[in-house]
This record gives sequence, structure tokens and C-alpha cells, in this order.
Amino acid sequence: MNFFREITQKPWLTTDGPGGEIRDHGAFALPKATVGVRVFLVVVTVLFSLFAVAYSDRMAVADWRAMPEPWLLWPNTLMLILGSVALHGASLSARRGRMDDLRSRLCLAGAFSIAFLVGQALVWRELFALGYYAADNPANAFFYLLTALHGLHLLGGLGVLAWTVTRIYGGLEPEKFKRSVDLCAVYWHFLLVVWLILFGLLLFT
Repeated sequence: MNFFREITQKPWLTTDGPGGEIRDHGAFALPKATVGVRVFLVVVTVLFSLFAVAYSDRMAVADWRAMPEPWLLWPNTLMLILGSVALHGASLSARRGRMDDLRSRLCLAGAFSIAFLVGQALVWRELFALGYYAADNPANAFFYLLTALHGLHLLGGLGVLAWTVTRIYGGLEPEKFKRSVDLCAVYWHFLLVVWLILFGLLLFT
């Protein structure tokens, strides 16, 4: 009878792990937050992929006029890279229980990310001053759409990062927020990869 119960059990319905973990007696065990982030990243990947395909197809139409390449995009990209590196370091510090390093690296990651967003706003301001408006040309519209979409995702990540930093300064034990820091690092690495692809698409096309 026990054998029959085991082979007929539905593991995806078993959620008796601690902290809301999904378990199937050792074959599969992932926290809900990790599953949620992975599903979200898949959805965002599909979304940006569809926009990239639409961008490439729209370029073939005769009314496409390429925009200039604002030099600020280069330092902005560097800011996002440094933010991702800082969060990777924060993840390592959380695993090793180094609280001082963790706090400073999380703050650095937030500062670099905010600098990226401010730089993107300055790029928009520069393009507006030169007369490049979204309604004037499909290339302009795609540039503003893609950079705005990416910026919104980064802004949402900053909200989660700020919540994590608040918990850390509240005296929470490293074991409690280590997963949150790891997920923030994964999200930042993902947004960096997305931006590098978008940057290459916008720059070389």
C-alpha cells in the first residue's frame, strides 16, 4: 500500500516545505520566491525578444531613419555593469556572513543603478533637445519604448533592493535575507544581459 501511495502521489501538489517551499520528497525543492522570479524572467525574456524581432523587421521599411548614438549610453552601460558586479559581491558577502561588506555593496549597487537611470533620462533630454521625438520616426519610437521598458524593470528591481536593504539594517540575521540578495543579483545580471543586447541592437543597426 505504501508503494502504491508513493507512485500515485502528485508531487506538484505537495507544498509542505518550510518557508513555502515546493517539495516532492527530494526530487524537486524550490522556494516560491525563486520559482516566481524564474517565471517572471521567462516572461520578460519573451517580451523583449518579441520587441527585438519587431525592431529588426521594422528596420526594413523605407521610412526608417536611424537615430544618432548618444555618447552617454556608454557610461550608462558601465554604471549598469558596476551595479551588477556590486550585487554579485553582495551575494558572496551574504553567504559568508560579512555584514559590513554586504551593506556597502548593496548601497553601491543601488547607487550605480540610480546613476544608470539618471543617465538614461539625460539621453532622452539630449535627444529631445535635438528634435528627435517618438512620433517623428519609427526608429525614435522604438528607442524610447525599449529604453523605457528596460528602465521600468530596473526601477522595480530597485524597489525590491531597497526593501532588502531596509531588512538588513533592521538587524535581520544573514540566513533570513540571503535568498533575497541572491535573487536580486540574478535579476540584475539578467537586466544587464538584456541591456547589452538592446544596446548592441540600437548601436549597430
